[in-house]
Formats: sequence, C-alpha cells, structure tokens
Amino acid sequence: MNELSEALKNKKIVIGKERTLKLLKNDKLSKVFISNNCEEKTKEDIEYYAKINKVSVVKLNMTNEEVGAFCKKPFSISVLGLGK
Repeated sequence: MNELSEALKNKKIVIGKERTLKLLKNDKLSKVFISNNCEEKTKEDIEYYAKINKVSVVKLNMTNEEVGAFCKKPFSISVLGLGK
C-alpha cells in the first residue's frame, strides 16, 4: 500500500487493463497491482505476462471501487502498472 502511494506521488502509475497489459508485454513495468475483485480472465492474463517478464504482481486487499477512490479517480480501477 505504501509503495502504491509513493508511485502515485511520482506519477509512474499506468491505469487500466489494456495499457498495463501492453506495457507488460513490452517489459516496461516493474510491478503490477490488482484489485481483489478483478475479473479472473484479466488476472490470468496479467499473471501470465508478469511471469514471462519477471514482474511482481501485488494483489491489493481493496475492491476496484476502493482502488479508484484511493487514486482519487471518479471510476473503478482493477489494474495498475508501475513504470520502470
């Protein structure tokens, strides 16, 4: 959670499944955060590409609505990527 707060301050966060997966496939992320109610298919895709590129995946103890509020966004967020 602390790491997520720090990343938000440094503006190194990528929001959303599509952008996160794209950057993950291109080895541009150092870590991925997933909400606890993220869709199973999305979770599997993220974990698959994270494993290939040796990127750690952090499963947050927050729903996607709580992650959105934590990031001060007016929408739900299931997946966040931390840029290198």
